[in-house]
Amino acid sequence: MIDEMRIFTGSTHPALALEVCDYLKIPPGKSEVFKFSNENTFVRVLENVRGRDVFIIQPTSSPVNDSLMELLIFIDTVKRASADRITAVIPYYGYGRSDKKDQPRVPITARLVADLITTAGADRVLTMDLHAGQIQGFFNIPVDELTALYSLRDYFRNKGWGNLTVVATDIGISKRARDLAHMLNSPLAIIEKRRLGNNDNTETLNVIGDVSGRRVLTMDDEIDTAGSLVSAALALNELGASEIYSCCTHPIFSGSAIERIASCPVKEVVVTNTVPLLGERQLEKIIVLSVAPLIGEAIYRIHTGQSIGTMFK
Repeated sequence: MIDEMRIFTGSTHPALALEVCDYLKIPPGKSEVFKFSNENTFVRVLENVRGRDVFIIQPTSSPVNDSLMELLIFIDTVKRASADRITAVIPYYGYGRSDKKDQPRVPITARLVADLITTAGADRVLTMDLHAGQIQGFFNIPVDELTALYSLRDYFRNKGWGNLTVVATDIGISKRARDLAHMLNSPLAIIEKRRLGNNDNTETLNVIGDVSGRRVLTMDDEIDTAGSLVSAALALNELGASEIYSCCTHPIFSGSAIERIASCPVKEVVVTNTVPLLGERQLEKIIVLSVAPLIGEAIYRIHTGQSIGTMFK
């Protein structure tokens, strides 16, 4: 039955797609993706997909607009080639932070992207740790959301730590952080902060919970410029935390993020490979966990009609 499946990759993160194919013990689908001299993206599938169950792996990470457009064109390509079902595998959902109108006259771009993916011809979406749960409701097609929570739990549980407090870097991530704290049998603290304008600057206001003399683990869904991480680490350091660790699912690492992480008091930052990391592995304090087995298992279960939810029980 697995012979009916085809997995293709865009140009954003082929390494992850190859890991997924290795997990499933199937070769990646043959295709070519490039830009013409006028910057128009071109996609061609080099094998028969008629009547096949097709999965296209493409995080919409940097360059975000190119990655998104390439995904849409890829979906249209296999749709016109008569694929039976098309699943867009989007480990990182770009524009996910634009999920509501929190200011006058601003877009809800996460909804717009959902409409584009559906209109292009996707029958299903497989993603990981969305910035906001309501994004699933932006789609009129099935959405399966995986989580890196259990991979992070296993990593930190194996350290055998006591005296640990899990810290949510803002109120929005507190439910997920609470789940991790429960898994690690640790108390939860929450950092209250406010965002200053639209330029990713934040100001830490208050730490709710006791961190003095304790080892702390901050959690967020993504690290972008690392401004929130650094301000949180400095606040926790001032409150007497003995050691500071951090984790997230999506290591976006924009701008000077790596330099900020290197110089801040965080001892270790544990992330996953939902987006390509380029040379960031060279920074010893950044630990990368692979989500390929998780995505591969989810793809297999979608293909064979099995439950995704039971993966996490």
